[in-house]
Amino acid sequence: MNELKTQRPLAAKRILVGKPGLDGHDIGAKIVALTLRDAGAEVIYTGLRRTPLQIAQVAVDEGVDAVGLSILSGSHKELVADVLAQLRALKAGNIKVFVGGTIPRADQDVLRAMGVAAVFTADMPLDDVVAELAQQLS
Repeated sequence: MNELKTQRPLAAKRILVGKPGLDGHDIGAKIVALTLRDAGAEVIYTGLRRTPLQIAQVAVDEGVDAVGLSILSGSHKELVADVLAQLRALKAGNIKVFVGGTIPRADQDVLRAMGVAAVFTADMPLDDVVAELAQQLS
């Protein structure tokens, strides 16, 4: 059993990957979704241009353990705040939220202070992303 957990550290976890806002670039989100799937997670991808309410509603409907937001547009503070507010409004504020994309160093602490569990940038190795999520969701 431990060997399986080591090979698939996110086994039995459900993770939603969402693209809030008008950003139309989703290659990174798809790579992360495939990586999480390969690590054992069941991944739900919302597709492009979803509203914070749509993302929060899918998270609740699907009973996910975490929501990953991919944001490259520069509006990460506003979009994350909106998604967190929508999750709280739906009585799902306990769902962990992580953010990836083009996130300036100065904004990473701001996002964590809002309640984001982890911030991932494009220069982070995917193995580190999986390890951090496995630790956060254990």
